[in-house]
Amino acid sequence: MPYLSSASEINHFISECTQANILWLDTEVADFRTKKPRLSLIQVLDDAHDVSGVKSFILDVLEQPDIVANFINKIMINPAIEKVFHNANYDLKFLGAKKTKNVTCTLEMARKIPYYLLPLPNLKLQTLATGICNFQNINKQEQTSDWGQRPLTSEQIGYAYLDCIYLAQVHQKLVKLSQQVSPEPSHEDIIVLSTRYQEIEQKYKLLNSEIEHLQERLKKAMLAQNILETADFKLTPYERSTVKVAFLELAELVSNQKLNLDFPVTLTKNLQKDLAEHLEKLHLNEEKITSFRLNSRNQEDDN
Repeated sequence: MPYLSSASEINHFISECTQANILWLDTEVADFRTKKPRLSLIQVLDDAHDVSGVKSFILDVLEQPDIVANFINKIMINPAIEKVFHNANYDLKFLGAKKTKNVTCTLEMARKIPYYLLPLPNLKLQTLATGICNFQNINKQEQTSDWGQRPLTSEQIGYAYLDCIYLAQVHQKLVKLSQQVSPEPSHEDIIVLSTRYQEIEQKYKLLNSEIEHLQERLKKAMLAQNILETADFKLTPYERSTVKVAFLELAELVSNQKLNLDFPVTLTKNLQKDLAEHLEKLHLNEEKITSFRLNSRNQEDDN
């Protein structure tokens, strides 16, 4: 559990990391509830088989922007190194943002795995580590502690180095589960898939119907009682705007101004009906796309 704080030893470690194929990473942020959060720690693990913490490094980068910049330039934007985070969008705010390359997010991986393969109440790292890796008694109390204080407490340091260990183990499990999500279609057992589909189809319809009903009642109740946010839900207003213009006005503008607006117009069935015999005067380009809809035999019997 090496704890590195001097610029020279951290930069030396960063240079060594450039030889790695994959790194499991986490960050701790000071003043994270304020408008000016500060990156405090970068945790790095380069060996997924290490569960002892021997190869879990903690880089103390608080108020050391040059070191952070070096880490970004040599690690984060290096496409040859895979960087694994949980909820990567948060960490990337401090580590290169959109400039980064070859980043894997275990939260996004978990979201793509259906519930029957990953039956957990939520997809937090703690929940995943307990549910699929059998880590017990994970203490997240230090997560919201003061990461801007120095020196850090032994509890904070212990918490910091464990997160990358959990992350690496979770990542390996998710990789295996992901392989079950998209097997080779030509080798799929259609009978097994059909049976499972029918088992949950009716349950899904009933639950989906109730969810939609409850959503609508909740929205109406919260609006009527002028409550925009509760402990469980938040009403977020949004607007959609559509810009429209009369076709003849647009045609006149193009003609008078000699604008180059030559683009295809999709003719809906109503437009085709309105044009009637005039369709023959147009150079039509018809595109046909074949798609397939999966229909249950039970649905056909109901009809």
